[in-house]
Amino acid sequence: MLPTYDAVMVPPSTARLRFRQMTEDDLDVMADLLGDPRVMEFYPSPKTREAARAWIEWNEANYAAHGYGLWIVEDHNNTFIGDCGLTWQQVCGRRELEVGYHVRTELQGRGLATEAAAACRDHARSIGVEHLVAIIHPENVRSQRVAVKIGLSLEAEDSTGGMRRLVYGGNL
Repeated sequence: MLPTYDAVMVPPSTARLRFRQMTEDDLDVMADLLGDPRVMEFYPSPKTREAARAWIEWNEANYAAHGYGLWIVEDHNNTFIGDCGLTWQQVCGRRELEVGYHVRTELQGRGLATEAAAACRDHARSIGVEHLVAIIHPENVRSQRVAVKIGLSLEAEDSTGGMRRLVYGGNL
């Protein structure tokens, strides 16, 4: 049986962003985010409302099992930006901790994904994580730039799940 975590520690706030746990109350904003064809351009397809609900439930389970997952990212005025955080993934036949990030289409290109991902990288370091990856579609150049900006470099190519993916990684 996995341990459960009573207190989920979110990354500290940044100059523009703050983090909080994802809950069922976030279904509308998460369904909009994950249902946006531009946000989900490099996924097999945008997610349905029910798939967004499952995404939230997956993160709630991650909080309970690990003390972290993907968090809601907001600005300091409570404006929803997207999600960003840490999740365990299968990569190249091994289990790796990934930093993942999604930002609303109209807010992309402002450095918000980089700021959020850097905060999550620093949080991972603070909880003793030694190696972090970002799994990125080969054509997703913007996400690749975010990974490089937070200190990750191309380590491998992977096709877990039948999709070709680039694995950016780095020791913390």
